Amino acid sequence: MEKEKYHFIAIGGIGMSGLAKYLLQEGFEVSGSDINDSKYLNELRDLGARIYIGHDEINVPDKCTVVASSAIKENNPEIQKAKRLGLPILHRSDVLKELSERSKCFIGYAGTHGKTTTSGLAAYVTDKAGLNPSYVVGGIIPDIHTNSNYKSNNYFIAELDESDGTVVKYNPDIFVINNLEADHLDFYKNGLESLVETFEKVLAKMNDNQKVIINNDSSGNLMLKGHKFITYGFNDADYVAKNINLTPVGSSFDVYYQGKFIDDLNIKLLGKHNVINALAVYASLRESGVDMAKLKDYFASFTGMGRRFQYVGEVKGAVIYDDYAHHPTEINATLSALAEFKDKNIIAVFQPHRYTRLKSLWSDFINAFEGVSKVVVTDVFAASEDRIEGINGENFAKQLKNAEYISGSIQDVAKAIYPKLKKDDIVVGLGAGTITELGKDLLTLDKK
Repeated sequence: MEKEKYHFIAIGGIGMSGLAKYLLQEGFEVSGSDINDSKYLNELRDLGARIYIGHDEINVPDKCTVVASSAIKENNPEIQKAKRLGLPILHRSDVLKELSERSKCFIGYAGTHGKTTTSGLAAYVTDKAGLNPSYVVGGIIPDIHTNSNYKSNNYFIAELDESDGTVVKYNPDIFVINNLEADHLDFYKNGLESLVETFEKVLAKMNDNQKVIINNDSSGNLMLKGHKFITYGFNDADYVAKNINLTPVGSSFDVYYQGKFIDDLNIKLLGKHNVINALAVYASLRESGVDMAKLKDYFASFTGMGRRFQYVGEVKGAVIYDDYAHHPTEINATLSALAEFKDKNIIAVFQPHRYTRLKSLWSDFINAFEGVSKVVVTDVFAASEDRIEGINGENFAKQLKNAEYISGSIQDVAKAIYPKLKKDDIVVGLGAGTITELGKDLLTLDKK
């Protein structure tokens, strides 16, 4: 019997390549195309995928299911061939939905912030404990060195993206909502109200046997209706983190359930926001029926997801970090974690991500950089958006204390700040765009 075939257009992105890898591990035949080659494509080749560089209709098999990323336009030759042949065309969320429906227990992590860390931590601890979970998450998991894996149909762990409303497609057995805040305002025209309505559509499909676990400290979460909730947080919740100890190398805290002490956890992650992330994972896995004693030690060995306060290296005695934070709340959480580093000069290098986000959350961004020694602001990473008059890095920097605007590429930014770096500086690149190259560029300059 011929294997079912999938063809991915723009297969090289972390999300698309993760789904392709999962299908290959399940035994399906996979092909795909992308504009540029990458390490993700090499991994897929090693698993047996047929990879094409460049888009051409000849790449598409005559019989297959086509998976297209949101970035693919109608005039793409592979899309045009798929339509001409009447082939099924799926969004990546449709594929993730199909995968989730094959499992006995589907645990989904969603919300404005923290979903990559929580889903990654859940996948990590269950994998290390030998529970053979299958998972698809939004970043590379340390030590395991992947963002997806098919092992069994017992547990399926996934990060559920809300940015384009596709979260409504899923029906998890355990649904974790970390927090809800106004974001992706190009899609959610009424801001938080539209976002809450979208999540309520998911809740409306769920029955009493399905569990919804929410962060009780999120005001956006408290707007949700339509299901009985299990809560977690710092106060007045079913699961509460108490006796918290934050240090420059990690955190420890006690877990209380309905007022009674049940466990103590140590994590290597910095900051109070990661205490709440770890508590969310603990609550969700305990509610799934897992023996938490088997997982406890692995909470302590998880070092964080790629691009989540990720250590890059040292330059002239300055320590360089890279962080995906691109929303005011995320930036504030990352910089608050750095407060544990006493007597250090904190230099935040901020690349605004999307003109619409910077415009809509301008004042929140202005207030997100408290406590840092200096802020370097770059040009906006447009992410395919058109410019908005007056909304730019230069004008934003003018309204910040101790801020400097540096124009040009991230390589230009690195060249400008490199000569000024000194011992006791901590540099953290912040943003979802090309700012991730900052640390590599600084390390390259240091070797010259």
